[in-house]
Parts: sequence; C-alpha cells; structure tokens
Amino acid sequence: MKTRNIIFSAVAGLLALSVVSCSNKLDIPQHGVLDYNTFYKTDEQALEADAALYLEILNGGGLGWDYWVRLCKAMLTDDFWAGGSMRGDNNDLDQLNEFRFDAEQDYIQKMFTSYYSLIYKANVILGHIEEEGASDIAKMVRAEAKVFRAYAYFDLKTMWGNPPLVDHELTPSEYNVPNGTDEELWGLMEKDLTEAIASGYLSEKSNADDSSVWRVTKQFAQALLGKVYLWQGKYDEAAKQFDLVVESQKYRLMDDYANIFRIGYKHNCESIFEINRVYDDNAQPFSMYALMTGWRMDKMNWPIDTPMMNTGWGFRVPTKNLYDEFVADEGVNGYRLNNAIKTYDQLQSELGITLKSPVIGEGQFMWKLRILAEDRGTNSDWVYSANCIWMRYAEVLLCGAEAHFMNNNTTKATEYVNNIRTRAHLATLGTVTLDDIKREKRLELFGEGTRFQDLLRWGEGAKMANNGKIYPLLQVNGSVDYVDPANPTYGFKAGKHEHLPYPATEIRLNSAIKQNSGY
Repeated sequence: MKTRNIIFSAVAGLLALSVVSCSNKLDIPQHGVLDYNTFYKTDEQALEADAALYLEILNGGGLGWDYWVRLCKAMLTDDFWAGGSMRGDNNDLDQLNEFRFDAEQDYIQKMFTSYYSLIYKANVILGHIEEEGASDIAKMVRAEAKVFRAYAYFDLKTMWGNPPLVDHELTPSEYNVPNGTDEELWGLMEKDLTEAIASGYLSEKSNADDSSVWRVTKQFAQALLGKVYLWQGKYDEAAKQFDLVVESQKYRLMDDYANIFRIGYKHNCESIFEINRVYDDNAQPFSMYALMTGWRMDKMNWPIDTPMMNTGWGFRVPTKNLYDEFVADEGVNGYRLNNAIKTYDQLQSELGITLKSPVIGEGQFMWKLRILAEDRGTNSDWVYSANCIWMRYAEVLLCGAEAHFMNNNTTKATEYVNNIRTRAHLATLGTVTLDDIKREKRLELFGEGTRFQDLLRWGEGAKMANNGKIYPLLQVNGSVDYVDPANPTYGFKAGKHEHLPYPATEIRLNSAIKQNSGY
C-alpha cells in the first residue's frame, strides 16, 4: 500500500490530530487544534470521525467513488463502450474498456487508494473509540466502522485477489505489509460484519416506506455478509443472510422502475445503501460521474423543450450486445428495457433529438440513470445532487436466488427471480436455471457496478475477449461503422485479467506486496 498516504497522512486534515510547537524548551499547545490523544472521547467527536467514512465514498479520490469506482467497473464489462467525443478522449477509460491497462493505470490506482483510505478511517475509529464503557453513539460508530471496513475489503478481495490485510493503525515498523491470505481476508470480513450485526447498534428502518434512515443499516450489513458467503461458495450461510433481509419487510421493490434513481426518490423503499448529496445551488454540489456519463450533447441537436439536461460528455455507452439480451428477454417494447435504454430511433421520435455529427456507439443510449433538465441546479448545469445507490433490494433478491439455487432450493430461487420479473412486467418462470439468474442480474442491475465481479466469480471473463478489437461510430443517419483501431493487444486475457494489478506506486512503497500475474 501507499502506506504513508493511506495509513497515516489523512488523519491530520480529517480528524484534527495534534500539532505541537517547541519554544525555549517549552511545549506550547496551538490554540484551536485538538490533541490526537484526547480526541474521540465525546459523542460529537465520534460522530465527526464517523462522518469521514461517508465522506470518503462521497468524495474519495477528489471526485467520489461513483466516478472512480463505478466508471471503472462499468468499463471492465461487455455492457459498455468507453465513449466520449472520440476514441482517445479519455485514454484511461479506453484502456480499461479494451483491457490494455497496466499497473500505472490511474482509475485503478484511485480505486485502490480510496478503499484503503476507507479502511484506514475505520481502523482509526476502532483503535481510538474504546468499546468498554462506550456510549450508545460510540457503539454505533464502532459498528458502522466494521461494516465500512468489510465493504472496502470485499471489493479489494474480489477484484485484486489477495491485497494486504490492515486491521489496525500501522506503526513505522509495520509499513511493509504482505499480501493477505484468503482465510485472513474473508475471515476479517465475516468477523466484522457478524459483530456489527450482533451489536444491536446499527440503524434500521421502521418499515419499507421509511425514507428518514440514511445511515448504514443492519440489513445492509446482512446483505453484505451474504455476498461475502456467496463469493466463497458458502451457499447455505449466504441464503440465510439474504432471507433475513427479505423477511425483515423493511425493503421492497419500487413499483415504478423508471424512477428508482431520480433525485425525488432518495432513500426509497428499494434503496439499501446510498450516499447523500445535499442540494445547495450556491455551494454547487455536483456529480462528475453524471457529467461524464450524460449523453454527448455537443454532437446533438436539441429541441428547446427537451426534458434532458443538455450537458454531458458521452462516456459509458451501452452495447448492442446488452440491448439484444434485453430484447431476447423482453421484446423491443419491454417495460424495463424502455426504462433502461433508449435507441437512436427513440431519441428522434420521442424526444426530437438528432445527431449533428457521429458519436461512439451502436445506437443505444443510457436512460436508466438519465439526467433530466428539471433535476439540474438553478444556476449551473454543474449542480446535480442525485444520490448514488450502492446497493438496492433487487440485488439482494438476485444474490439470494443464486445462493438458494446453488443450495438446491430452486423453489425459493424461482420465487426471488419472479419478484424481479413481475416488477419488470414479464411472465413468471415455472422454475429457474442458473443462466436465468445470471441474465436477470445483468439486465436488472446493469450500470450499477456488479457485473465485473460477477463475471470474475463465474469464470466468464471470456465475454470481454474482444473488447477493443473494434469500436463503433453511430452516424447521423443511424447507420453504424465499425472501426479497427489496430490494437496490438486487446480484450480479457485468461491467466491475467482475473485480477486487477496492484498499483505500481504501492509496489514501489511496499516491497512486500507480490504483484498479480501478468502485470
């Protein structure tokens, strides 16, 4: 790890550690600076430390996890083209999408650093807020820190394989931390989540319609623990955790799939974990992710009354392969499809939008996470305060279906899948196969950052074997030209891309880390 940056440096700015000056051999404390040794003693200070966990996901890497993490994960699948004004508009995204990245790749480094920054902040809390004699607030903060630490390690483990395990603040003699083992990493996640759930101090909604709870909840911890078990093949334990979330009756699928991610539906009945963006037109909160992934507006003709916000840079473009799988399952008029993707024909007929110059893509445009003009700020297109939902109830049902299926309970697996299909206005299935579950998960959760890790777990990386062999240009008349970029290497390579590379800067700082194969 970048230990000096990740493990130690952030505390000075975020948690107000002590600084002491020396004059005439006397230690003179600086006014207005809190002493590191006396911080974390009050509930107010505990909550301040806790806020740093949420802020890491909101602002991690300077632009937030939705920018670094969600964009990176989207590129590493068969669901999206990198997009932009042209190929090379953002070389980092092209590298990811075409599997041409190495250990110097910026998005991968920012993800890795942000995960360990979150772990560091959790370790600070758990190392300085004593459990014995703690107030209820302090116990809640400790429980949340354990959930956040497990959340970061889940992504690190499932994408990097065996990253270093850091479960406390490191002393200088401990800076060089080697790769963790499967047993250590999964064991820490299980321990953290089990203890947090059992503590009784995690928040819970009063019912499915309670939109007042924004903190990490017991049910989020249970769902995350279910995923930890599922990825290990502990199907019985996984199914029990997902069932607990379902049986709590504190969440349900929204009837209106079209509005799950809209600004007016924050903390809806389906949202299990999301991070708040509070609207303030003067402070201009914004989502760089939203601007990156909005349609490429400068290449489009816009009617005056268009409902879309006319600011966007056109990255993360849905593939025709994804669209075709929607059509095979739902037909071209499918309810879920038409609330997830719009074709170029639909842009013209429904919105009056046409191209004035070619854009990267095959005629499919993201609609599920659309940015509407009514949701922008009053003073600036840069003000956009939609929350980022990191887990919703649909994922619980689909992970639960897989766990039950693999545990030979096809009845419960079918029930969970049919809940998803009913909301999608599709016929229910008499029984499900594993392929049914995989297809529903791809369609239901596309663009939400789950597919890359699923494909790795299922051993289906070959679905990205041709990523980067060609790229499409959608012409003004709706035709598509496929361009050969003459990549010397492209696509997912077995034996290499099952894991991401440890960032080169981390390797240089920590000689104990063994780099993943192929990098």
